[in-house]
Amino acid sequence: MPEFDYLAIDPAGRERQGKIKADSIDDAKARLDARKMFVVRMDAGRADAARGKALLTFGGRQRLSAKELTLFTRQLSTLIQVSPLEESLRTIGRQSEKQHARDIVGRVHAGVVEGRRLAESLGVEPKSFPPLYRAMVAAGESSGSLPQIMERLADLMERQAAIHSKVVTAVAYPSVLAGFAVCVVVALMMFVVPKVVEQFDTIGQTLPLLTRIVIGISDFLAGYWWLLAILIVAAGFGAWRALRNEAIRYRFDGLLLRLPIVGRLIRDLHAARMARTLSTMVASRLPLMEGLALTANTVHNRVLKKASDEIVEAIRGGGSLSAALRRANVFPPLLVYLTASGEAAGRLDTMLERAADYLEREFDAFTSVALAMLEPIIIILMGAVVAVIILSILLPILQLQSLTGA
Repeated sequence: MPEFDYLAIDPAGRERQGKIKADSIDDAKARLDARKMFVVRMDAGRADAARGKALLTFGGRQRLSAKELTLFTRQLSTLIQVSPLEESLRTIGRQSEKQHARDIVGRVHAGVVEGRRLAESLGVEPKSFPPLYRAMVAAGESSGSLPQIMERLADLMERQAAIHSKVVTAVAYPSVLAGFAVCVVVALMMFVVPKVVEQFDTIGQTLPLLTRIVIGISDFLAGYWWLLAILIVAAGFGAWRALRNEAIRYRFDGLLLRLPIVGRLIRDLHAARMARTLSTMVASRLPLMEGLALTANTVHNRVLKKASDEIVEAIRGGGSLSAALRRANVFPPLLVYLTASGEAAGRLDTMLERAADYLEREFDAFTSVALAMLEPIIIILMGAVVAVIILSILLPILQLQSLTGA
């Protein structure tokens, strides 16, 4: 069924702009007339053109990025406190800078104008608005507290975005620094060392062991770099294919959790995210089991996902959240303790929020210390490798001088 863009005046005299599905323009106008809306303009085909622009080269609609979704949520939570929902969506759509964002918000706006609830309209774009997001919006509409729910949801998404940014910073900076160090060492081995060792060919003496090792590595990199590149690509592809197997992926994720530092970091990040999400959902009067089930679907680590699913089943069987967390044995003891305290005091949302705050502070402190230590460690390691290369070049020179002096 085609879509039509329209501009109309509602019974209150306000301008209404949106999209409507109908078999023809006359049918679309009749539907708007039934709503007592005066049609000012209606264009055929523009909706299809807009939809075509929103297609990715891979054949699917574009989606809102995490940053765009967070911005949309904050804007909507602010605007619906002072203006009607339809007008708030139209304002957000008009001021969006990117075309695909305008198209997505426009389709949500059209659904609201057609009389559907906001959660139902968001379901038209499931890639942009995940089930957990739509469930919280639906709870807000059902309870008549949509502005408050959207405010909590905006706070939740901003905190998650801040944590994500810190994770990216903690991983990207040392990775770039280490990558640059490796490139420098490889360049030295492939282009500098061969030029220098040419001078040793006429010495007629046995070169020191360190020099022979460095020359061997240099010759391999210079002559067989393509083979090394193929092996690296093949190993990466093989690992990717292996991790698509659920049994192998489960064992790999379990190994990650057992690593001394990385394992605790992954566990605490997941626990903080789950605690923050559940706190928001409990405060929004959403069913705890529904929140746990939706949160479990967002977990990428297979071991933690299985533990989250088991918690859902345990609560469905009549158990408490704290007891289920304790039996899972993969969550921080602090989260288990604060959850039990919150259940006993009837303040589960508050205690979950405090647990999330503590775990996030721990992560902040860890990343600050890690970044402060990684930079000098990488620099020292790079200096040590360069020093070995220079020493391997100097040793034959010193050996030649000693022979000449003798």
